Amino acid sequence: MTEQGTTQQAMTGQEAAHRHVEQLREQAHRLADDAAHAADAAERGRLEERARQLESDSDQESMMAAGDIYPAQ
Repeated sequence: MTEQGTTQQAMTGQEAAHRHVEQLREQAHRLADDAAHAADAAERGRLEERARQLESDSDQESMMAAGDIYPAQ
């Protein structure tokens, strides 16, 4: 494989990772909005916790894609 082909594959992988992180953040934002409007306290808490988990996941994936951290083994 050529160097250019390898570079294009790396960019495609980076772009895919970036898109996934953005999707996680958008989903977390939607869940946080839903939580803010939830009448039931238990449902609000569940939505808030899920939104926090998605934010954490997106942060970790973002750092991994940037090479700042490595996944736990």
